[in-house]
Amino acid sequence: MKYIDEFRQRDLAQQLAGAIAHSVDPDRHYRLMEFCGGHTHAIFRYGVQDLMPANVEFIHGPGCPVCVLPTGRIDNAIQLVEQHDVILCTYADLIRVPATGRNSLIKAKAAGGDIRMVYSTQDALHIARANPERQVVFFAIGFETTTPPTAVAIKQAQAEGLQNFSVFCNHVLTPAAMQAILDAPEPVQIDGFLGPSHVSSVIGSRPYETFAERYGKPIVIAGFEPLDVMQSALMLIRQLNAGRHQVENEYSRAVTRDGNLKAQAVVDEVLELRPQFEWRGLGLIANSALRIKPDYAEFDAERRFAMPAIRASDVKGCECPAILRGAKKPQDCKLLGTVCTPENPMGSCMVSSEGACAAYWSYGRVRSG
Repeated sequence: MKYIDEFRQRDLAQQLAGAIAHSVDPDRHYRLMEFCGGHTHAIFRYGVQDLMPANVEFIHGPGCPVCVLPTGRIDNAIQLVEQHDVILCTYADLIRVPATGRNSLIKAKAAGGDIRMVYSTQDALHIARANPERQVVFFAIGFETTTPPTAVAIKQAQAEGLQNFSVFCNHVLTPAAMQAILDAPEPVQIDGFLGPSHVSSVIGSRPYETFAERYGKPIVIAGFEPLDVMQSALMLIRQLNAGRHQVENEYSRAVTRDGNLKAQAVVDEVLELRPQFEWRGLGLIANSALRIKPDYAEFDAERRFAMPAIRASDVKGCECPAILRGAKKPQDCKLLGTVCTPENPMGSCMVSSEGACAAYWSYGRVRSG
């Protein structure tokens, strides 16, 4: 299959492993943060970490949109269902994320709430058309990758005069998270970044150039296949050895410097920056998320239902916040594999298909690095 099998070839993986082993400085430790949860899963699914020299370490970052959503926003969604009797449409991963008091959307659904899993914004629009007597809210979440479809859905709803449709907007921005990690009062030691893949296909590689220059950290936009990750690690190691700090694009088959201008334009038309937004593990970050512009206010669920801001705590003992900022790894959490399992998750990192804890569980790394 084109663009899949070519990036999973065993002989090429062995050649790349040899090139990496030959390139590393044995007296140096390389700490590379893979920003996307998809990278984390690729690293463990294909045994990429096992092909690395002992002094090359992958640090897991906050690139899982379900994981970084704070508990209070899940509480908001549950309140929408329980207090306003809306039809809440959302993606499957969000259904099982723990809320306050060990509640969750799936428990609210079991208690009678009308919560429906959808595959796209178009599914939510279809449900709104089919139920004109009910208010339908789409629980929008994701990084820049899934933001354009939300903007398109809002434009469609306005064009159709779909008065029973609104969006609970929780879209967040990756460059702001990268800056928060680098500006943290006690920053995690990171030598370079494997930059987001699908996000960069939308926003391009240009937004990361400031970070490479200002912080002296090389960034390589990396694809999700195992050979992508290995080649990107090699590119970072070579930059570090040479004392360079540039943005390089390994994922050139999907990413350009300027990204998808049409997608960016529709987002800019419908959405605007929030002054600040809370991220699980990273706290309040200025200009790190999007909200619906006043011109489309009638489709903003936060305005329509006067949703309050809720600050809530994570489950005691759950290390998901520290894992998301790279300060800890899943095996550092005492709950992992004991009380916290996919069937009984204590935190969002065990729920999402992009979560680091889910990767460790799925690929047998629960008690090993």
